[in-house]
Amino acid sequence: MAESKALTIWIVSGEESGDQLGAKLMRSLKARLGADRVSFGGVGGHAMAKEGLSSLFPLEEIAVMGISAVIARLPSILKRIRFTADAVVAANPDMLVIIDSPDFTHRVAKAVRQRAPQIPIIDYVSPSVWAWRPGRAPKMRAYVDHVLALLPFEPEAHRRLGGPPTTYVGHPLIERLGEIRPAPRERNLGDGQPIKLLVLPGSRRSEVSRLMESFGAALALLKERSTHPFEVTIPAVSHLVQEIRARAETWNVKPRIVEGEAAKWAAFRQADAALAASGTVTLELGLSGVPMVVAYRVSKMEEVLKYLIKAPSIVLTNLVLGENIIPELIQWDCTPEKLAEALLPLLTDTPERQKQIEAFDKLDALMKIGDEAPSERSARIVEEVLAART
Repeated sequence: MAESKALTIWIVSGEESGDQLGAKLMRSLKARLGADRVSFGGVGGHAMAKEGLSSLFPLEEIAVMGISAVIARLPSILKRIRFTADAVVAANPDMLVIIDSPDFTHRVAKAVRQRAPQIPIIDYVSPSVWAWRPGRAPKMRAYVDHVLALLPFEPEAHRRLGGPPTTYVGHPLIERLGEIRPAPRERNLGDGQPIKLLVLPGSRRSEVSRLMESFGAALALLKERSTHPFEVTIPAVSHLVQEIRARAETWNVKPRIVEGEAAKWAAFRQADAALAASGTVTLELGLSGVPMVVAYRVSKMEEVLKYLIKAPSIVLTNLVLGENIIPELIQWDCTPEKLAEALLPLLTDTPERQKQIEAFDKLDALMKIGDEAPSERSARIVEEVLAART
């Protein structure tokens, strides 16, 4: 690319996690291309605003999760899709980067590609084509030039399914291993102290409402059956902390509830075992070396989707490892009795506990990307795609 050419890159995210990825990408692009040679537009939140983005509208307007919530807000979301696509086409940037939230961002990308096919489009965070709706992969070729994947098995999944060119850029968690892994003597199972058990009921209100009662009942059963005392910590996201406190009031085992990222990672470093809702947190626990049991419940409307799921596991750590090491109790299997039964062997030095710990030791090799940070690798690929289109 000519040194004198100033670049305009539009980034469209759909929720807070995408906002964080977008901010890191903006930072890396400024470092790589020169802060005076690149400007940004699009949709983002507070993190991207700090890097210089003036969002088209507040991210909260489209950051809705779950089928019921999406249906309720559908007219407003469709309006924002059209508004965003119109703005991208009018700006005619050198590139559009869409980040996660495919129900929103992919519709924007399709509209932009139809009306302005000259704009290259990168998708940062692959949809779960390896889990369900695999037919999305070949369809993405029509409007996505390159996928930046967070999970190491995703490039092969897109190749197998006929998706766009895909590069594994690394998960942002691998930049934070120093924060989530214990220092010497920070985690000491069997030192005579109470066992430290993490409980993670999810980051969405629907997850908390469906899991907290069963989690509390499971802990009561565990207290009856365990020969070792344990103490429970719940790292709560700020927008759900009051609901979690209220629901935990009914528990027989009273948890310590902490807020904030620093407190969360401190709890991870000290934890001996965990009971967690399915999600990114399972990868956080695996990289931290915390044996876990994973649970999940969905609404009756969403339950029908299970028949479309093709993945052998809903647990990200299992998928990265390529084997189902971590117990997962889903929907009707998510009972207090079964949760307690699966947790009990993780509280002492048992074969079940050791099997998980040994498997977690493989994660670094499976997820490594070399000397680049994920955001740096992503910025490099953005530059390469830009160069290929000029």
